[in-house]
Order: sequence, then structure tokens, then C-alpha cells
Amino acid sequence: MPNIGVPGLIIILIIALIIFGPSKLPQLGRAAGQTLREFKNSTKDIVDDVTEEFKFEDKETDTKKKA
Repeated sequence: MPNIGVPGLIIILIIALIIFGPSKLPQLGRAAGQTLREFKNSTKDIVDDVTEEFKFEDKETDTKKKA
């Protein structure tokens, strides 16, 4: 996916301003930020759970090899 530069961001903001108007734009930005924050936290929790599971399996495997 190509990077979006400053001119691309300006065009996107102008289109959003035309479509939603200046009164709704802060609400949309806030909602988008909250959604991204929740998604980031959820993915972090999933990664942490998977990492813990692999560590637990490694410990079980190590104890079985030693026995």
C-alpha cells in the first residue's frame, strides 16, 4: 500500500469537510480515534495471550525432555 503524503491528507480532509461539515468532523475524528485505540488494545491482548501460551508450552516441553 503506497504511503499517503501531505497533499493526499489535505485532499482527504477537504472531502471529509465537504461531506460531513465542520460540526461533525470533530465527532468523527474522536470516534475514529476510539475505534483505533480499542482495535490496538484488542490485538495487543491477543498477541500477549498467544505469547503466554507458547511460553507455557515451551516450559512443558522442557520439563518433559528433562524427565
